[in-house]
Amino acid sequence: MEQQIPYKIYLDETELPNAWYNLRADMPVKPAPLLNPGTLQPLTAQELDGIFCEALVAQELNETDAYIPIPAEIRDFYKMYRPSPLVRAYCLEKQLGTPAKIYYKFEGNNTSGSHKLNSAIAQAYYAKEQGLKGVTTETGAGQWGTALSMACSYFGLDCKVFMVKVSYEQKPFRREVMRTYGASVVPSPSDTTEVGRKILAEHPGTGGSLGCAISEAVEVATVNPGYRYVLGSVLNQVLLHQSVIGLETKAALDKYGVKPDMIIGCAGGGSNLGGLIAPFMGEKLRGEADYRIIAVEPASCPSFTRGRFAYDFCDTGMICPLAKMYTLGSGFIPSPNHAGGLRFHGMSTTLSQLYHDGYMEAVSVEQTKVFEAAEQFARVEGILPAPESAHAIRVAIDEAVKCKETGEAKTIVFGLTGTGYFDMVAYQKFHEGAMSDYIPTDEELQASFDRLPRVN
Repeated sequence: MEQQIPYKIYLDETELPNAWYNLRADMPVKPAPLLNPGTLQPLTAQELDGIFCEALVAQELNETDAYIPIPAEIRDFYKMYRPSPLVRAYCLEKQLGTPAKIYYKFEGNNTSGSHKLNSAIAQAYYAKEQGLKGVTTETGAGQWGTALSMACSYFGLDCKVFMVKVSYEQKPFRREVMRTYGASVVPSPSDTTEVGRKILAEHPGTGGSLGCAISEAVEVATVNPGYRYVLGSVLNQVLLHQSVIGLETKAALDKYGVKPDMIIGCAGGGSNLGGLIAPFMGEKLRGEADYRIIAVEPASCPSFTRGRFAYDFCDTGMICPLAKMYTLGSGFIPSPNHAGGLRFHGMSTTLSQLYHDGYMEAVSVEQTKVFEAAEQFARVEGILPAPESAHAIRVAIDEAVKCKETGEAKTIVFGLTGTGYFDMVAYQKFHEGAMSDYIPTDEELQASFDRLPRVN
């Protein structure tokens, strides 16, 4: 007889991970190094120290230590909202009539409303330890900016946020949460920076992109003494911090002897997906177990499924280091879809290498189908999901329906990265039939690929 699994599997605070898991330590082929945009040579720790905090640079470049201890002060902060629950989606399973077993790791049970706080508090901690005055950053839909403003408030740091203009306009309440925590929030691209003015001249009326906002945040950090730039996704250090998601997920499943067949996560820059899959991918790389790992991205910004694996700038202004990743080109500005956190032209170098080497797969989905899944999930599971999270929900439902057709009782785990209560404009557009599904043409993408930097 099958063991009855609780609706919610909780770990207690003594089971909170003591160390982050560094996936790169187990990768047979390491991610390609970041390159200096001027010399096209691998960036040194000294060069990166001018952009990032020193301790974070060490984490960024670490490819040998499988586990990196979590400082006590960060772990104590985590205890305010972690461990987060792993939920068995019994109601969704029943509605779908599927033999599949569906679990989701819910990361929205903190004031910032998403998984982003896991890395924000770590990066703010290291900035404070270094004696910095403040940090700068970009944010898309606002989850990262919200989380970082909370973390900076906790440590008494100044926080300057450049928010993608279309999200700044669509999500005013998330903007106000950031201001409540003391952050300054500027719509990007803006006329407050040299690179912002250049982008506005080249793309008048643009709604901006994460690439634009990154350029502005880096510029401000590098010209203001006592500031460093911090990023909420893409970087190795961020995936490292987010590994607490996957470590907790695996510990909860192991409690009941559950082994997933597939693990599904939304993919923008890679922080949530990389964190969720980390320990499972580690087992796969070491030959200890096998899993089907699926990245889900918006059809309007399909970095994995239609991008090129090449060196490219991480920002639109082309002032940041070059990274070898799946990219649509740093000049590509996605259509203003409502999953602002997934509108990055590139992807984590770690995940890009894993995808290139065949350890994971990727699919892209249109946003109207994403919101259909979000509404279906909300009506039976009682949580209004963020648009980003709903990409994973869409594919989890699709896979569960396939199980119904084949009669296979597969176990599906997906990441519910956060709540969508500040995304009601998006839900309104969906309900009113005013939501569109723009998919870039091959010609548009080729024009962007033609501008990729020439790196041997």
